[in-house]
Amino acid sequence: MSDKLNNVQNVSVSASLVTANPSAIGLFGLAMVTLVASSQKLGWTEGTALIIPWALFLGAAAQLYACLNDAKLNNVFGATAFGGYALFWFGVGMTWMIQNGVFGEKMMQSADVKQLGFAFIGYLIFTLYMTIASMETNKVLFIIFVLIDLLFIGLAFSVFGIAPHFFHMLAAVSELLIALFSFYGSAASVLNAHFGKTFLPVGNPFGIFKN
Repeated sequence: MSDKLNNVQNVSVSASLVTANPSAIGLFGLAMVTLVASSQKLGWTEGTALIIPWALFLGAAAQLYACLNDAKLNNVFGATAFGGYALFWFGVGMTWMIQNGVFGEKMMQSADVKQLGFAFIGYLIFTLYMTIASMETNKVLFIIFVLIDLLFIGLAFSVFGIAPHFFHMLAAVSELLIALFSFYGSAASVLNAHFGKTFLPVGNPFGIFKN
């Protein structure tokens, strides 16, 4: 009897929780918010009031979900990228709410838009080193990060009044292209995994920093 109890106690059970790759939903969230936001920058739509829900639920919440699940997969790059941009869209959503007077007339009138310029510079720095890291993921992600670099350059320069028309258009076009490439990246993540083969190619890593 005691031998049986010892055997039971010595048995070790290992279990692992399987977490699906969250890149598809994260990229879809990025694609949706940049598509809607770029329509305003390009002059196809007006105002930011109806962009706010998409900023909060797609740009922010969807990417935050992807961040948390990438963290479970021990994917530092994915967790940092999706988490960083999720927080960006939470900030942008609240900024638009301030500008639309949600928090009162006084706060709206006291806002200094140049503070956004410094936020954009900070995110440009973040995106630059994430662009370097993206070179060892795939070429679609690398293109997306290069376009995000251009987006933040355009946003920062236009806010500071440096060739505002040119840099506004640079930001607008870059944001639209981010949406298109993010839709492609999301589709590739879903379809390649679903069919178990390369249905949509995303391009191999550059192989510069990893052998």
